[in-house]
Amino acid sequence: MFYRKVPGNGDELSILGFGCMRLPVKDGRIDEDRAAAQIRFAIDSGVNYIDTAWTYHGGESENFLGRALKDGYRERVKLATKLPSYLMKSRQDMDRFLNTQLEKLQTDHIDYYLMHTLTGPLWDCVDALGARDFLDAAKSDGKIVNAGFSFHGLPADFAPIVDSYGWEFCLIQYNYLDEENQAGTMGMKYAASKGLGVFVMEPLRGGNLGLPEAPPPVAAIWEEAPVKRTPVEWALRWVWDHPEVVLLLSGMNEESHIEENLRIAGEALPNSLTADEKALVERAADKYREIMKVNCSGCGYCMPCPAEVNIPGAFEVFNKMHLFGNVEEAKASYVVKMSGITRKGETNYASQCVECGKCVSKCPQGLDIPLLLKDVVAELEGPDLEERALTMARKMNIL
Repeated sequence: MFYRKVPGNGDELSILGFGCMRLPVKDGRIDEDRAAAQIRFAIDSGVNYIDTAWTYHGGESENFLGRALKDGYRERVKLATKLPSYLMKSRQDMDRFLNTQLEKLQTDHIDYYLMHTLTGPLWDCVDALGARDFLDAAKSDGKIVNAGFSFHGLPADFAPIVDSYGWEFCLIQYNYLDEENQAGTMGMKYAASKGLGVFVMEPLRGGNLGLPEAPPPVAAIWEEAPVKRTPVEWALRWVWDHPEVVLLLSGMNEESHIEENLRIAGEALPNSLTADEKALVERAADKYREIMKVNCSGCGYCMPCPAEVNIPGAFEVFNKMHLFGNVEEAKASYVVKMSGITRKGETNYASQCVECGKCVSKCPQGLDIPLLLKDVVAELEGPDLEERALTMARKMNIL
């Protein structure tokens, strides 16, 4: 495992952080035994940064971590969680949420505390409520050690937020498709120049850049490389190639993923990609942009949908259909995921969208979700939708 220093405080953090937004689930809830074993294995293997948030897994991620980090594991890591900035109505709310998080995590301090999902307008709002005073007081009281923010706004809003407070670090979305999206490369370099530790989320763009088998047009590009690497390795190495990046977060929920990420994190040095390799990644990025229809990372911030649409699930199937070109397989997958036949519950079809717009304001990618759902309906539904659902249910021996 390689480690890099946070400029402002000298902490040596593993370049691979464990993100707890996509833990393994069982019967709709965190599979605690498996998830705890995964996290402890990662820590035993050198990971020393664990990241969660108030909203992850329906509010259960923090409670789970409080239990998972017992038996001395809490003392071996830097623990990060986030204030749900969008829920703040007063300065008192900030104290109340932080105190509750400390209880849930069963700790007396949080090493890296973030103002969550900041945009320019949201920062202006929580700042007016007293966010800077809150952070100063929490640090003075020892409840938090380092203050930072995660950013989901427009590029022009990033530098003003960086300059507005004495942050120790920031968390930005960054991968080889997002060099100009949100903070982007310019923001990453700006934050580093100001002495902030730059932490990265979504290095695989919701898993799309790390599928075991890349889409054929992209796979053909990777095949040209003299050194053969998996899609995951190309994506992670590209992020770690930037010396400004302290660490990246991986939402690891499969044992094989953890092992692969750990291996790469013990080999990836900054400035180690050759000029030819960087050019190859750029070509792969261009090809992904050409064939990927929806820039959805699967983060789930758009959920729950008042009309019960499974928005991330719909976009996942839609994207994979265009990435791999298997229309019939995509239609079958869509029916299984959205018809409720495996759960014997309510349907979650894209066509249920009532265009209320609530998802649009919450999407970190700024997607026009109702408009994009219409594309999903046009290509994956159709007049035979219910008949396909019944046929699939019979094939699966559900009826």
